[in-house]
Amino acid sequence: MPGMHSTRSILITGCSSGIGLAVARGLKARGWRVYATARGPADVARLVDEGLESFALDLDDSESIRAAVAEALKRGGGRLDALFNNGGFGQVGAVEDLSRAALREQFETNLFGWVELSNRVIPVMRRQGEGRIVMNSSVLGYSAFAYRGAYVAAKFALEGLTDTLRMELAGSGIHVALVEPGPITSRFRDNALPHFLKHIDWEHSAHRAGYQAQLERLKTPGPAAPFTLPPEAVLAKVIHALESRRPRARYPVTVPAVAFWWLRRVLPVRAMDWVLRRASGQGRR
Repeated sequence: MPGMHSTRSILITGCSSGIGLAVARGLKARGWRVYATARGPADVARLVDEGLESFALDLDDSESIRAAVAEALKRGGGRLDALFNNGGFGQVGAVEDLSRAALREQFETNLFGWVELSNRVIPVMRRQGEGRIVMNSSVLGYSAFAYRGAYVAAKFALEGLTDTLRMELAGSGIHVALVEPGPITSRFRDNALPHFLKHIDWEHSAHRAGYQAQLERLKTPGPAAPFTLPPEAVLAKVIHALESRRPRARYPVTVPAVAFWWLRRVLPVRAMDWVLRRASGQGRR
């Protein structure tokens, strides 16, 4: 892919903050033409003010997805070299407290929207004979944390679909990769809070004490989880996935992401459960 044409273009979702914003800035600095999308008009305006090309993309809205892809292709003369699926949120709550509506919202944004968006750009990349699709998964795409069941389920599903897509696109010139961050400095907890309060009746839950501890931590943030890295650590992996002639299928980011990948292959299930409970602070992180 490198060297095929002068300016490569990429559509990125979830650029209002965190990983999406860091990747958008970093790729623009490397000479990529970046379409940095976000759901909210205020975020789009802020991105434009910063000098990024930005327009709206709501992953819950099929028409918004269609319009965003059309806008990217219009600006790029019918070409789009890459897609970085990143936008989403984390629904917090014990599995027994999750309603069908809560699970549906999690999957609509974090999985169904990503697949629909990918399926709209794949025909473009097929015509070009090349393209890159990078999925921002998580350490929770292969390791479960307590109170993260909805998010874990969506990421596990994403990993399975991405593995399938990679096999189906073999020989097409379209490369598909998963980035799997561990703890990254972001607004994950702040963004998760409204969804938690909307869907979880925590005061009447058997897990009330655990929820109370999580809410208290949100009000008085303590030190970051061990091995937490800035979002620029993800940027380095995305660059390799986009620009390497032989991109990897998976890019774990942070020490825990690498460690859990190997530990789950060698430890008995009970031992791995103990490790994950400790790592998640018994669900309080």
